[in-house]
Amino acid sequence: MQAPAPDNHTADIARRHFLQAGMLAGAAPALLAAAPALAADTAAGATDAQVAPGKAAESRDNREKPAAQDTKGGQTVTLAAYGAGVRYAQIPPEVLQRAKDCMTDAVATIIYGAELPWSKMIIAYARQNGSGGKSQILGSGTRPVHPQMAALAQGAMAHAFELDNLTKPDSGAHPGAALFSSGLAMAQDRGQGGQALLAAFVAGAEVMLRIGYATKHTNEERGFHAPGTTGPFGGAVTVGHLLGFDQARMVNALGIAGSCAGGLLAFAHAGNGAMVKRLNVGRGAEGGVVAADLAAQGFTGPSTVLEGEGGFLRAFCPDYDLAELTRGLGATYETMNIMIKRYACHITAHTPVEAMLDLRKAHGFKAEDIDGITVAGSPRMTTVNNIPKPADALLAQFSIPFCVALSMYRNPVDPRSFDDKVAQDAAILALAQRVNMQLAPGQKNNDLASTVTVKLKDGRSFSSHVTAFTGTPERPLDRAGLREKFMLLTRSHPEAAMAKLFDRIQGLEKEKNLDWLRV
Repeated sequence: MQAPAPDNHTADIARRHFLQAGMLAGAAPALLAAAPALAADTAAGATDAQVAPGKAAESRDNREKPAAQDTKGGQTVTLAAYGAGVRYAQIPPEVLQRAKDCMTDAVATIIYGAELPWSKMIIAYARQNGSGGKSQILGSGTRPVHPQMAALAQGAMAHAFELDNLTKPDSGAHPGAALFSSGLAMAQDRGQGGQALLAAFVAGAEVMLRIGYATKHTNEERGFHAPGTTGPFGGAVTVGHLLGFDQARMVNALGIAGSCAGGLLAFAHAGNGAMVKRLNVGRGAEGGVVAADLAAQGFTGPSTVLEGEGGFLRAFCPDYDLAELTRGLGATYETMNIMIKRYACHITAHTPVEAMLDLRKAHGFKAEDIDGITVAGSPRMTTVNNIPKPADALLAQFSIPFCVALSMYRNPVDPRSFDDKVAQDAAILALAQRVNMQLAPGQKNNDLASTVTVKLKDGRSFSSHVTAFTGTPERPLDRAGLREKFMLLTRSHPEAAMAKLFDRIQGLEKEKNLDWLRV
């Protein structure tokens, strides 16, 4: 179904009269028709989605930033054209492998997440409101639901225990939770196979991660939870690709996704209510399905939803970089920036925990030997994640001081170390009070590096500066390491069945349908 042709006078309506007349939906076709001309200088080559084989994303930390913002517009249309044009055969093997690794990791985190009480509440909600479809909720039995409910549940379950994958540099997006959850739901509903899901995942990742980078992570400075704001866009492109969208429908899907973006960081400041952190990510995946499903029916959305007046970046971010929306589009793959989390805690705690473990191994000290610990890092690390006395296990995972202290008493790799009593562990709490968070001069919020200094009671002092951990793009998790994490998270299920599931996901491109992907 094509969008209706605009009235002859629509394109000439003044913006003020346009808004007063309430004709945004009716004028969308005219905006969409004009948008390609605006985007012509940035869209070259994007519709064919031909990316230089084997070329990963250039380090964003080393790129020169433009002196002024691009005010020509058209970025939403450019990204839509790219997302609609990605083809499986054009994606380099290493990018497909990174996508499969991300999906494998997502399956494990979803299955583990199914065991948790807050996930069970969302699963119950999804079954109550979405029964009768063809999409599975992994780890919860084999009774299917409709795609949007499967995406909601699995997006929240993937993020249920701080185990799901992210990106480095940090885009604020959660690719597995947002893209796999929404993509699998629609692929199962439509009877599609592994290659279709892989191509759709990469299309969604390339768009969503660029949107995340464009925010400069300032959406969280304003109080929004980043993955809840970027997830609907990535999910919309992933699902739209599975539905065979052309550029026009993909533009509408992105426009609608903007109205699904949200999620707040109030839980981090209130010291309670951290279950909503999981819901924010689930709603992002759900929003992607809703946006694409509506676009498929002819529903329209603004064609400048990302860059325009009243659009996503202007509304959600006090500072942003429009150039990041299309930087390297058609030349590099941001999918290669996906990283697999090593520890069962918030990503900002990963380098401090890694540093702490390295220092303990090198110098052999024990928790009772420590006089104090200093962690130097980004502004976000020293504020949002500086929670010395977390109220519960969810906030404990979000707290850098607590995670650093825990690493001296428990195994931070095993999510079961963060049990429901962990926030009341007197020894961990006592050490967490002696962790001093300091701002590293000039460090930005998307920089996950940290310097940890441990001062012992005997006067000795040791320091470690960590910029990467096993699972980051520069130190990717190999197949054995990924299998180890997968089997650890799924150990409540039969080992042989989980080993077979791991192997089958790693060969996803051979699968003609995805009905077998159920637990």
